[in-house]
Order: sequence, then C-alpha cells, then structure tokens
Amino acid sequence: MKKITLAAGFAVLATASLADPADGLWKTQPGDEGGYLHVTIAPCGSAICGTIDSAFDKSGNQQLAYENLGKQIIWDMEPEGDGTYANGKIWAPDRDKTYNSKMTLDSQNELTVKGCVAGGLVCRGQTWTRIQ
Repeated sequence: MKKITLAAGFAVLATASLADPADGLWKTQPGDEGGYLHVTIAPCGSAICGTIDSAFDKSGNQQLAYENLGKQIIWDMEPEGDGTYANGKIWAPDRDKTYNSKMTLDSQNELTVKGCVAGGLVCRGQTWTRIQ
C-alpha cells in the first residue's frame, strides 16, 4: 500500500512540474472603450490555448451577459522554449478577426500577446498581467 501511495504522489508531482509557465488566468489590457477580459491559458493537446473566462467594463464591473464568454481566443500556440510561443492563432473580439499569433512570457507576471499579418511583418499586441 505504501508503494501505491508513493507512486501516486510522484505522479502528481510530475504532472505539476509539466505545467507550462504561461498557464493561468490573465488580464488583458483595456480595449478602445476601456473594457478588458480575463483569459484562462492552458494546454490543449501539445499546444497552448486561451479561453475567455470573464469580461469587465471600464469601471471594472463584471459583464455576465458578455456574448463571448467561454470562447477560445488563442489556439494552436506552440511553446518554443525560453518563454516564447509561435505558430498560433488569436481572435480579436474588437475586430472579429483572426490573426497569426505569437507570445512572449516577459516575466512570470507579464505576457506579450501579438496578432500579426503580412507574414509577421505587421503586428498589434498587448501585454497581459497574470491574475493567478
């Protein structure tokens, strides 16, 4: 019985150590009208994806009726090491368009997320802050 318990403990530790550094809940920068989102980033297969967790207006009031709650905003983001991610897609709710995307984990609490066109020559981005 001790061997089973010990093995289970190691399995939990191994799984926890495999978590990607970008995993967690992130706050986007405010948009043109001051509203912002909370986005949950987590593994999806061998890639990283982000889903809209909640939305807030410019006063910080949660918008429970926001039509895009639960929608995937980032997908197919591939970790490249050293806090960089590439070859993903990002959906921009303010423009209702999808762009090629890349991300950089600048520190444990800042994530720069960019959507690009023209083969990556023209990019628009935000720096998100970690909530948890």
